[in-house]
Amino acid sequence: MSDRKPLLIELEDAPHIDPAAAEPPPDELPRGRAMQAALRTGRRRLPFWARLGWAALAGFVTLVASVAAWDFVTGLVARNLILGYLALGLLGIILLAGVLISIREWTGFRRLRRIDHLRQGATDARASEDRAQAQLTLAELTALYASRPELRWPRERLAETAPDQMDAAGLLDLTEATLMAPLDTQARREIESAARQVALLTAMIPLALVDVLAALLTNLRMIRRIAEIYGGRTGTLGNFRLMRGVIAHLIATGAVAVGEDMLGSVASGSVLSKLSRRFGEGVVNGALTARLGIAAMDICRPLPFGALPRPRTGNIMSRALTGLFDRS
Repeated sequence: MSDRKPLLIELEDAPHIDPAAAEPPPDELPRGRAMQAALRTGRRRLPFWARLGWAALAGFVTLVASVAAWDFVTGLVARNLILGYLALGLLGIILLAGVLISIREWTGFRRLRRIDHLRQGATDARASEDRAQAQLTLAELTALYASRPELRWPRERLAETAPDQMDAAGLLDLTEATLMAPLDTQARREIESAARQVALLTAMIPLALVDVLAALLTNLRMIRRIAEIYGGRTGTLGNFRLMRGVIAHLIATGAVAVGEDMLGSVASGSVLSKLSRRFGEGVVNGALTARLGIAAMDICRPLPFGALPRPRTGNIMSRALTGLFDRS
């Protein structure tokens, strides 16, 4: 054993630093350049020539399929009149269904753009402290939920108390606390139910690919339900657009959130895996589903989180697992 002690060098001119006087760390965690680039990539539209090329390809394929179908029907009419008219009727039904589906998808994309417009307007109004912009956002949001009977009382309450708010931030906070609170409750219930289902499916289904497919379908249904709760009801293509936005949001913010929000759930899954490996995997997969649902709330919510706290994965998982053993 050596008796040598560490050598300390005293600096006479070195300033004294008091750790207690240091500035506290910022509340908002920083986001790296890679995260910001990933978020911009997920939201970036295709260039004009790329969109034109895809549109031309879709038009060409549609034209070829239409001409081939028409030639088949006319040829069948020439050979057998009854079968030809039967094929013509079926072709008409297919065209009518295609038109109705196209209208539904177009309406869904309009709803999503409306939600994006409201969220951007609220963000700009809060940043610029523009009360007129905040009032416009309030009017558009009230019009969006005018046909929702469960929000009748919050709308009336908001109409009575909104004139008392003198600044944009107070008006937006009041709007969020009044209108978004019941919708957030419904969205959290959907996330808890989806996380519970994914945890059970992972624990009960022994086949790996089957439980992955079941979890994927559950997540897609959860995202669609969250969009419907906030007024962004979509079709099939709209669901894929939402899924892309949610994944881009997770890539941009998930690396930080995993460290602070999912640590407890992952640790719980590690502990439970000592008792049952499949149940431990189910808890972790349920936590990932809950994280996906929270990101879907960020994307589908017409107002960003401000006055109301943002849900946390640990809280949602604790409620989901509590409901798992609830006899009622």
